Order: sequence, then C-alpha cells, then structure tokens
Amino acid sequence: MSTPSVAVILVAAGSGLRLGRPEPKAFVPLGDGTLLSHAVSAVLGMREPAQLVVVVPADRVEATRSALQRSTDASTETDAAPAPVVVAGGELRQDSVAAGLAAVAPEVGVVLVHDAARALTPSLLFDEVAAAVHARGHGVVPGLPVIDTVKRVADGRVVETVDRAELAAVQTPQGFPRGALERAYRLAGGEFTDDAALAAAAGVVVDVVPGDVRAFKITVPADLRRAEQLVAEADARAEASLERHGSEGAAQSEAGPESEPSILPPEPIAEPRLVAPRVGTGVDVHAFADDETPLWLAGLEWPGERGLAGHSDGDAASHAICDALLAAAGLGDVGRIFGTADPALGGAHGEVFLRETVRLVREAGFEVGNVSVQIVGNRPKLAPRREEAEALLGRFVGAPVSVSATTSDGLGFTGRGEGIAAIATAVLLPV
Repeated sequence: MSTPSVAVILVAAGSGLRLGRPEPKAFVPLGDGTLLSHAVSAVLGMREPAQLVVVVPADRVEATRSALQRSTDASTETDAAPAPVVVAGGELRQDSVAAGLAAVAPEVGVVLVHDAARALTPSLLFDEVAAAVHARGHGVVPGLPVIDTVKRVADGRVVETVDRAELAAVQTPQGFPRGALERAYRLAGGEFTDDAALAAAAGVVVDVVPGDVRAFKITVPADLRRAEQLVAEADARAEASLERHGSEGAAQSEAGPESEPSILPPEPIAEPRLVAPRVGTGVDVHAFADDETPLWLAGLEWPGERGLAGHSDGDAASHAICDALLAAAGLGDVGRIFGTADPALGGAHGEVFLRETVRLVREAGFEVGNVSVQIVGNRPKLAPRREEAEALLGRFVGAPVSVSATTSDGLGFTGRGEGIAAIATAVLLPV
C-alpha cells in the first residue's frame, strides 16, 4: 500500500472542561456521532487521500482504534488511503501534536494539524490548505478577518482601539512542510497557543489563506448548541432529499411491467446528477451614479468612493455571485428571481439578495461548495479590504468565497472609469 504525500494529525486529547460534560470534548455526542467522528469524516472526504493520525487520551486509544476500524471499511482503505493510526496524547496540546508527528509515515511531505473541536470544518478547507503548502513550500493557516471593532482593555477600561485590518481569527487545519514542522518542535522552548505560533518562533514563514465560517471551535455549551443546530439542519435536508428521490422511485415501481410504455426515451441515468457538483457563472455590470450615492461592493460600504447606479445598492459583486448560484442550481437569474420593479428591493443591499438566493438554492437540493468573484474596474482598491469582503460574503453564503480584482488596462467602460463589472463562479454540491 502506497503512502499519501499528506498526513492529517487530528488532535482529540483535550478534556474540554468548559463544555461541562463528563466525557473528553472530542467524544461529546453531536448528531448521530461525536465531535471526533465528524472531524474524521471531513478528513476522509478530502480529494487528496491523506494519512490520518488521531491523538486521543491514553484510556481511549483502544476503543477509538476499534471504532475507526469498523467505520473505515475496505472501500475507504485504498492503495492511497492507509488505515488511520491512533496514538495517546500528552498533558499539553504540544505534547499531543508531537506524539502524532512521531507517527506520521516517513514518506509524507506535508502535515496538517487539526483540532477535533472544529468538528464541522469542511473537507474543502483541508484540501485548500494542503494545496497551498504544496505550492508555497512553507506554513499555511486558514483565518477569517476580524469584523468587530477590537479594544485593548485593562482593568475594565478601554486603553486603545486595535487596528482590525491587521488582525485575523486563525483556524485549523494548519499545514506545514513536514521537515519544517519537525524542526520547529525540536526547537520549541515554551508553550504556544497553536502550531503557527510555534513554527513562526522557529523561523518558519506562515501565510494566512481564507478560512471557513464552519470551522468554528466548539468550546462552550453555546458553541455545541450551534453545531447541533447545523448538523440537524443538514440531516433534515439530506432526509428530505432521500424522501424526494425515494418517492420518485416508488412511483416508477408502482407503474409495474404492465404499464403503457412511454414513447419518450428514458431519462439519462440519474445517479451522476445526484452526486456531481454543479458549476455556474454570473456576470453583473453597473455604471457609476451621477449623484452622491454611496458605493456598496462585495457586501461592504466604501466611504469616499463614487457609488454605482441601480434599483438596489448596485453591488455588482454580490449580484454576480447570485447569478452564479442561481445558474448552477438551474433556477434562472437575478432579473427573473428578483426583478427590477419590486419596490421592496429599492436600495436593498447585497446581503438581502445573497441570503435569499442561498435559501432558494438549498430548497432546490444543493449546498454551496465555494464561490469566487473577480471585480473589474479601476476603483476602489480591493487589497486593503479583501479579507474583510471574503469573510462577510462567506458568512452570507455559508461557504468559502474568494474575491479578486483586476483592471481592463484602460480598455472599455471599466478602463474609462465609467463603471464596475464583476464575474463570479459558484460550485454547488447536491445534498
């Protein structure tokens, strides 16, 4: 059996006292499984098969190993995906990661470290972090921009306001070249809150890539309730999808062999349509307004910039994303769904369109996999607020959103500064 080039160390040895549960945090029930089982499923769902190393409390090693052997049957143990390894953790998180690192196969070149407490992290985020480490050759961590205003406080009194443009809420999985991470652990001289800090202290370059709102950490009871709600909603959608397709199959069975044959050719094989991703593209264009209309773009207001004309707020990026989502789901386009004559949408912000579009997409039996949108225009300058835009749009659609910008090199209406265009691509996953 060949060894994958990527390993994921799943850290599940913490006690989780703040959850107020008798069992260790990773073994707290969540839906039909546990936090750990959800995290394991995400790793096993990666596009690039990875060696899985699970680190648990010493008294849970044998039970966890047996459970994993039962759940990872022969269909998942391919030549590229070896059976998971289970090892005992240590007193500190660093000790647990070190124990997991020692169990990584020698041939592995990239190591991802993930906290089982971030149980609902999607497989896509693992793939993106691993791909970024492969491409860049140094540390990569996912993170979300800090949206709220942050204050530095001493003794209950505000001391200063921290510039949030320089802050990121870092998540896991955190990925590193295997040699760099091993060297960082050999040199570690103190305790660090995460592997990125430990690696940086050893001189390892660490980049931040867009994170995912679903990769939140389950720490206190309110976090667990949030996770339970998300899992329940996903289970309900899956059950509704099964019932829908099951009723279609039952109706066909009731017709029986004596039924009148159809003059139409049989439908194409339905199964690929139920499992294959759907991709859609959307384009939107708005001219600059002649009045004092504020600029709204990518869900954000841009003070001091010239606004865009439109029945709503003219947010070309948000509208392009809506068109891409609707196209992927086969639901039409923004003009058909929302219309330009609806007075209720006069001045409405992109969030209104995005949330309603996502609702329609989910009703149609899809979940948003990821979205990318490119803004074409001379202004505004996107770079200072790119991460803020990605985090906000990601929150609206419930999936990773990447935002980029380009100019048209002085050509066309965008090059002449007459307006802004946006081009979006969306991937939907059947549920």
